[in-house]
Amino acid sequence: MNMVLLGPPGAGKGTQAARLVENFGIPQISTGEMLRAAVRESTPMGLRAKAFMDSGALVTDEVVVGIVRERLQLEDCSNGFILDGFPRTLPQADSLTGVLVGLGRKLDVVVSLQVDTDSLVERLTGRRTCRDCSLGFHIRFDPPAVANVCNSCGGELVQREDDKEDTIRNRMEVYHMQTAPLEDYYRKNGLLKTVDGMASIDSVQGQILDILQAI
Repeated sequence: MNMVLLGPPGAGKGTQAARLVENFGIPQISTGEMLRAAVRESTPMGLRAKAFMDSGALVTDEVVVGIVRERLQLEDCSNGFILDGFPRTLPQADSLTGVLVGLGRKLDVVVSLQVDTDSLVERLTGRRTCRDCSLGFHIRFDPPAVANVCNSCGGELVQREDDKEDTIRNRMEVYHMQTAPLEDYYRKNGLLKTVDGMASIDSVQGQILDILQAI
């Protein structure tokens, strides 16, 4: 099963991908993971990426696509893969299609987690992380026994900068600007399937499994 998992920050892509990895035994591949691995292993594209990263510049699409090509040729992808966070733009989607054609492969499905912005903001702004042990809480859905105090170590609970409302709404706006064309692209190719990303974790997983079983 070769699939792409789309969804805005905080939609639960990581959680759902981890369950799919367990169910199908195929790797979840994120852009960040690919970049770090390529740099760590000093692959040809990893060395090029490191040069951009060391200078503080954004890694170009050409290099990111090259790293994707390198990653998809590894043995653990022979029975399939779950791409998480790539592609992000139409040019990247076109490049991915070309990479897969060159490898004699194709996408089977693109699953998009549909979420309500206001509900997602509530979900993310309520997250708190222990400054000392990094244990996570939610002020509404999973509150600590004592406000702002970690149940495990007694450390202070803090809100990450990227969980603040203005930051989240900006990231959501950027995501929708980039992803709306992507959804149209994959819909026209008959690959796009959507699921209700605001449902429970088990319900979302059930929706995805239904889609995969159907194809």
